[in-house]
Amino acid sequence: MSDTSITAAGRPPSSAAGTTYAILLAISFCHMLNDLMQATLPAIYPMLKDNFALDFGQIGLVTFTFQVTGSILQPFVGIYTDRHPKPYSLVVGMGLTLCGLALISQAWSYPMLLAGAALLGSGSSIFHPESSRVARLASGGQHGLAQSLFQVGGNAGTALGPLAAAFIILPNGQSAVAWFAAVALLGMTVLWRVGNWYGPRRLAGGKPQRAAVNGIALSNARVVGAMAVLITLMFSKFIYMSSFQSYYTFFLIDRFGVSVEEAQLRLFVFLGAVAVGTIAGGPIGDRIGRKYVIWGSILGVLPFTLALPYADLFWTSVLSVLIGLILSSAFSAIIVYAQELMPGRVGLVAGLFFGFAFGLGGIGAAVVGQIADATSIQYVYHLCSFLPALGILTVFLPSLKEKRV
Repeated sequence: MSDTSITAAGRPPSSAAGTTYAILLAISFCHMLNDLMQATLPAIYPMLKDNFALDFGQIGLVTFTFQVTGSILQPFVGIYTDRHPKPYSLVVGMGLTLCGLALISQAWSYPMLLAGAALLGSGSSIFHPESSRVARLASGGQHGLAQSLFQVGGNAGTALGPLAAAFIILPNGQSAVAWFAAVALLGMTVLWRVGNWYGPRRLAGGKPQRAAVNGIALSNARVVGAMAVLITLMFSKFIYMSSFQSYYTFFLIDRFGVSVEEAQLRLFVFLGAVAVGTIAGGPIGDRIGRKYVIWGSILGVLPFTLALPYADLFWTSVLSVLIGLILSSAFSAIIVYAQELMPGRVGLVAGLFFGFAFGLGGIGAAVVGQIADATSIQYVYHLCSFLPALGILTVFLPSLKEKRV
């Protein structure tokens, strides 16, 4: 039997077992590279503002261009690749990212800067849907574990982007953005090898995913309703997480009078907890079921978010770690649950949740910032503490009886 086939029990053949983890680690590594390069653009806004004499409105237009191409386009890319899987589209996406970085590094006008931001976002739109499909195909049935490994690579890249900008780009100027072309070339090389593995397997892996929704036939209306609930849950999660990533240091400084350095350190601890929770959520969902993880992650974090605005500095730090661990565990479970809800639509699901929901979360974070300006940063944390209550909507999700391999 060929190593590209799938056994009747639903397991990849043993000859492919060693390759599976190599592919998962490779796609996670490339996710880190992709999100690292994407994160450098917002990190160099102060430099670009000075170089081009931009106002905040023009900076906002750069962000809008980057978000539209990098977020809103993803579902449409996913719909296309669901119908026409493209093993080497990952290389093309990374190539667009390379072109965007090169254009930004040499831009001498504002339209060139916008064009570079559009190319950078387009590369991300192509990367996420198809790479999520590769992660599922390489999972060997452990879909939650695969998504967790894939997503933690992106988390690492997002965290490293500002550091790379601070230590490499800002000291050396705008042209140093081009140095990250080497990162893109490394990613293209790895993704070419991934494409070689993925090519002969894309059809073999597609048929079992389209066979059934875990043995349960659902009406279109039920599927659409469940997807609306999942997107709402992701939206609430992203807004709350954005309130931490964007404003937690300001909250600590304003409420407790800590130094900037100490606030940054506590933010780093929170982000570390997010990474651990992301890794843990997938395997736990594989073992006990996705819906239980979604319940526990979104609604289960509510007592801790409600207590946070009233805690002292010590308990604020403890609660932030618990919130990061619990809330981040939902992401992989939601992605895999949605993939099981819509078999054969892996690209569409990835595009919706990696792209559209992230974009909505970014808009929500901007609204939170406006609320903070109009009231106070402490009021924001009182207000956002109620967001996990939306986890009660999990009751409307159908209980998909998962087949154990």
